[in-house]
Parts: sequence; C-alpha cells; structure tokens
Amino acid sequence: MHALKRTALLATLLLAALAAHATEFTVGAELPLTGSLARVGAGMHEGVMVAAEVFNRTNGKHKIKIVTVDDESAPAKAIAAVEKLAGLGAVAITGGYGSNNIAPASSAADKLGLVYITSGGVDDSLVAAGRRNFFRINNTAGYEKAALGLFADMKVKAVSIVYSTKDATSDLATSVQKALAAQGVKVTAHPFDPAITDFKPIVNKIRLQDRPDAVFMVGYENDYVGILRAARVLKPPVKAMVGVWSLATPKMASEFPDLMPNVYGTALLPYPATFTSADGKAFADTYRQLYKKEPDYLGQFGYVQSMLLFEAIARAADKGSVAKGGIAEELRRTDRDTLIGRVQFGPNGDNIHFSHRMGQHQGKNIVIVWPPQHATGKMAYPAVPW
Repeated sequence: MHALKRTALLATLLLAALAAHATEFTVGAELPLTGSLARVGAGMHEGVMVAAEVFNRTNGKHKIKIVTVDDESAPAKAIAAVEKLAGLGAVAITGGYGSNNIAPASSAADKLGLVYITSGGVDDSLVAAGRRNFFRINNTAGYEKAALGLFADMKVKAVSIVYSTKDATSDLATSVQKALAAQGVKVTAHPFDPAITDFKPIVNKIRLQDRPDAVFMVGYENDYVGILRAARVLKPPVKAMVGVWSLATPKMASEFPDLMPNVYGTALLPYPATFTSADGKAFADTYRQLYKKEPDYLGQFGYVQSMLLFEAIARAADKGSVAKGGIAEELRRTDRDTLIGRVQFGPNGDNIHFSHRMGQHQGKNIVIVWPPQHATGKMAYPAVPW
C-alpha cells in the first residue's frame, strides 16, 4: 500500500510540475456573437471552448488560452477583430462565419503571418486567393454532394432554388442547379438580395408557376426564417423544404418550433448526439459539462478546427518553429480521423476529404437521413412544416 501511495504521489507531483512549466499560447477566436450570424457564431464558439478545455486537460505540456473578439457579423469588424487579437499576442486565429466576413479577416491574418482556420465559409474564392495561412475543414463540394444525394433519394423531378446573391450561396446554388439540370430535373432559380425581408413574392411564384417537388433554400438563418414564414402563409404544393448550413440545429428548433417540422438541412450529428470514439466522448462529455445541453454540429465543427489547430501549435512548439511559420507547416502535415471524418489539407488549405450529411427536423429530434450508411432514421417525405 505504501508503495502504491508513493507511486500515486510521484505521479501527482509530476503532473503538477508539468503543469507549472506548461507553455501557454494565446489563440484568437474571431466570431459573430452579435448581429445576423450570432446564433451560428455562438454555436461555433462553444466548440472552440470545448476544444481548449479538452486540449488543456489532456496535452500536459502546452496550454491554450482563448481570447474572443466579437466581429458583430460585419466584414470591417472582422478585420478589426483579427488585428486586435494579433496585438494581444495571438499566435493563430480560429473562427469566422460567412465567407464575406472570412475573406477580409483571413487576408488580414495572412498579412500578419497568422494562421486562420475556419468551418464557416465555403466560397471557393477563399482557397483560390493564395493565402498561405488559410485553412478550412469544409467546402462547397461537400454540401453539394449532400444536397444532390438527398434529392436523388427523393426522386425529385422539379426543384425551385431560392438563394442569396452572396458569393458562397450563389456558388452552391449554381453548382446544384447545373448538376440537377444535367440529370434531367427541372430547375427554376430565384436569386434574392441579402437585404430582403419579405419572401412572399418569391414563394408565390413558386406556388403558382413552378409547382416543384422541393424548394432548396441556400442562405443563412434569417433567410430560412423569412422563406419558411412566407411558405407557411402561402402553402405552396411542395413535398419538401430543404436548406443547407445553419438550419438543422436544435437552436433553430427551439427558437422557431412552428417553422422547423420536417425541414431538411446539413448536419453531421443527429440530435441528441451519440458518440462511440474516445475523442467523441471527450467532446460530448465536456460540452455537456460546460453548457448543460446536447452538442450540435456547429459545436462539432468549432471543436474539430480548433483541436487540429491546437495540436499543430503543440507540434510546432516542440520543434521551436511557432514564430517561424511552423503552425501552418504542421497543419499542412495533418492527416487524421476526426469527428467530421478524415481531415487532410491540400496545398490551398482545403480539406480534400470533406463530405456532409443531411438531417431532418422530426419532432424534437434531428435525424440523419442521408447518406444511407450514416442514417439514424428514415426521411419523412412528402412532409412540410404546415
């Protein structure tokens, strides 16, 4: 017993000594915590903080300190946030939501020599602009694959696409439109200005003229709410309402319970979430401890991007290369399985393995309905919120 006690004491002292000499690195979190993208920004931020908690508890040798600056969902504020974080000693930036905010923010980070990693922007121009320090774990191709797979399973013959004219949404809408048309599906496109608030004229055209099997909404939270509210009033004769990012989340279900039933959106996780891997369990358990609720896919994205960043910082620190571009170099060497699947960054900073899934609001749950091998339930089809 005495030997066991001595061993335990030595282990405790060793851990304390390591903690005392742990190197702390400041990482900036630039996110929209207010403004039109506040819900998604808050979701990603939760994942960032969970990653820091798990990393600091398990790494032993290095520590991460998160400093958060709200970019207020505005491009100019996003640039200012990055510059402020650099001034506060951040060695890298995690976060960003909305390609129009991420583009200027990541350019500012690049000029300052800071790595910028995100899951909040899928505009292809982000990885075509030559930013050496830019990385993202998701992309348009992964969203397109998920939407097209769902429509194929539905066997749709006509789709109306309602999309924001912002770059990322336009890119995805155009790609899906071309792919569906090539398959013989009738497609009618309805672009809208991001400032629009009344979607009844568009929905009325869909109701009277298009009469499609499904409506594909490519926008952001406020856009979905506006489209679904108009559709609830006008009741177009469609079989499905389908969206993409920021839609199949428990936050949307809790805040708009009358609009979400049977609506589809991209989601890597069902809700409530289940995990079997050690990494997954650490994420979910820590998330529940910190936030007293079930994790969603926004938190999952924030966790994955941040954990990969923290691991790269730690490896660069071990090599003494943090101040010499080592964080970016270590991210380029990354190739491992994560909670969103395998992540490996190409020369342009894009995750070459990304593929999304489609979820559907069913009751109080979000059920994964595509692809079949990851489905946690059957799709309700035809089915709409009204």
